[in-house]
Order: sequence, then structure tokens, then C-alpha cells
Amino acid sequence: MKAALIVTTATVCLTLLAGCAPGPNQLIDSPDEQGKVAGFWKGLWHGFIVLFTLIGSLFSDKVQVYEVHNNGGLYNLGFVFGVMMFFGGGGGGAARHSR
Repeated sequence: MKAALIVTTATVCLTLLAGCAPGPNQLIDSPDEQGKVAGFWKGLWHGFIVLFTLIGSLFSDKVQVYEVHNNGGLYNLGFVFGVMMFFGGGGGGAARHSR
């Protein structure tokens, strides 16, 4: 009985985690309506304004948090750097002094 409960719990947890996994972006390297593909600098900007974009996306279907028409790895790198810059990265914990 206990083994069946463990297997069932593990199966449910794995199914939930698998449902959260991102899929492939079919629009990488394809231009948007204006004929542009977002790169590193656009990713940096989008990461920096992510909090405001998230709030705007809750009220409008025309606002997206992430640009799907991007060039892949460089956009993602810029996006993550922008988020780290806005939220302080890990530097806040490193700057604390012990007393």
C-alpha cells in the first residue's frame, strides 16, 4: 500500500513538472510584422522592463512579456541580463556585511 502511494505521488509530480516544460519556439529567426528580429539589445531592454510588461499583460492581450520573433540564444542572454539588472541579480546578498 505504501509503495503504491509513493509511485502514484511520484507519477503525479513528474506529470505536473513535464507540463511546465517549455516547447520549441517555431518563430526563432523569423521577422515580425515590421520585418525585424529581436537580438541581444532588445532582449536586454525586454528583461529590464519585465515587471511593467507583466503588469500590462494582465490587462491587455496585445502586451506580451517575451518576444517570440528573436534570434535565439543572444536574445535569451540579453533578457536574463536585463532581469538581473532590474531585480539586482545576486549582488545584493554579496554586498551585505556581517556584524
